[in-house]
Amino acid sequence: MEIPFLTNQIQFPSLNQVHPTGIVAFGGDLSLPRLQLAYKNGVFPWFEDGEIITWWSPNERMVLFFPELKVSKSMRSLFAKNAFTVTFNTCFKEVILNCQQVKRTDQNGTWITDDMVEAYCELHKAGWAKSVEVWQNDLLVGGLYGIDLGTIFCGESMFSTVSNASKFAFISLAKHLEAQNYKLLDCQVYNDHLASLGCREIDREEFLSYLK
Repeated sequence: MEIPFLTNQIQFPSLNQVHPTGIVAFGGDLSLPRLQLAYKNGVFPWFEDGEIITWWSPNERMVLFFPELKVSKSMRSLFAKNAFTVTFNTCFKEVILNCQQVKRTDQNGTWITDDMVEAYCELHKAGWAKSVEVWQNDLLVGGLYGIDLGTIFCGESMFSTVSNASKFAFISLAKHLEAQNYKLLDCQVYNDHLASLGCREIDREEFLSYLK
């Protein structure tokens, strides 16, 4: 099955014809209108520096339904002690730059390229991209950022410079979104860390039904 290349037109192929890998298309750009259209339709960019822009809509989507959030005993203790201070959307660029610089064991480089940083900062200015910040003694020690669709938050990346700070950000965001009556937190693709927090996979069609 051939994977299509995008043209200058701001559109994506039908998700009824997604490649078995979950790749929707190659190419295009990271312009504000294209990124907005992508997220509204369950598509996101994911590629490493030096690669062509690759757009994904995984067959199995990792999500968190808020009643299923798992908070370990040790994390409950940190919340009880107010071990960190959490803010929302106060220093987006610092958060995404920290996420860019995190060393990840299974990747040669970062998928958060300089072009991605610039594009998501534009999304932030437009009110679409938002961040969660975790502070310790007035130092930014953890956080995450993602795309806020109003009833679904699409998490993009997390970072932590001290133990448990990114988990603190994730749990704080989940509680905040639940209080605001969001449907779910989109975590895109499976990993063990997300599973330990209560996230699970649902198929693409179910995920798209929540987007609609």
